[in-house]
Amino acid sequence: MPNNKIVSREDWFEAHKAHLAREKELTRFRDRIAAERRDLPWLKIRKDYVFETGKGPKKLADLFAGKSQLIVYHFMFGPGADYRCEGCSFLADHIDGANLHLKHHDVSLVVVSRAPLAELLPYKQRMGWKFDWVSSYASDFNFDMQVSFTDKQIAAGDTTYNFETRPRTSKDLPGASVFYGDAAGDIFLTFMTRARGGDPLIGAYHYLDMTPKGRNETGPYNGLMDWVRLHDEYQERRQAEHDCCR
Repeated sequence: MPNNKIVSREDWFEAHKAHLAREKELTRFRDRIAAERRDLPWLKIRKDYVFETGKGPKKLADLFAGKSQLIVYHFMFGPGADYRCEGCSFLADHIDGANLHLKHHDVSLVVVSRAPLAELLPYKQRMGWKFDWVSSYASDFNFDMQVSFTDKQIAAGDTTYNFETRPRTSKDLPGASVFYGDAAGDIFLTFMTRARGGDPLIGAYHYLDMTPKGRNETGPYNGLMDWVRLHDEYQERRQAEHDCCR
């Protein structure tokens, strides 16, 4: 049990009122950061990337689906991958609910992975996800977005991710990229977020942040990989723990 001080109703009220001022400070700071983000310079996209979709090949412009804004979530899933990323899946569990509203506010949201579509769709069906998941297998898209790396880059330690170049061993990493398409048909990269920049997209974390134990990530890595499982594997894990203790 957390070792918090137990106080009178009056003291409780005053302490929480004082904390509310800090919460409001954070909200206003977050609003300022969002405004600064919208003022960042843009990069014009000059390649005709082609993606494999359930409706045949599509270019990047087609992924906008008639909207002027496009959010791409880069799901870690390389060709022939023998793992299913718990972190990306945890975030992906939150996409469909938001997407019900985003598509009515001039935003298209698409998940992109490097594996061929035939490898992606069975997992999508297993998880019950409805969002559009497309493959960048035949293009340089993932590499240009700096979320995938060639064997040569990895061997040379020349891998740039989250605006930092240093040696890495993973061929694929997660993130989100945001694009704007204008009336003339030009497409611009307006923003990208990588690593823990995806935290705000995980609603479950914000529920946990309100609880007494918080995220309670107490494993050896003190991160989501210590406790998060694919959402259809929690029961399997509980059963294994039960059998172990019998």
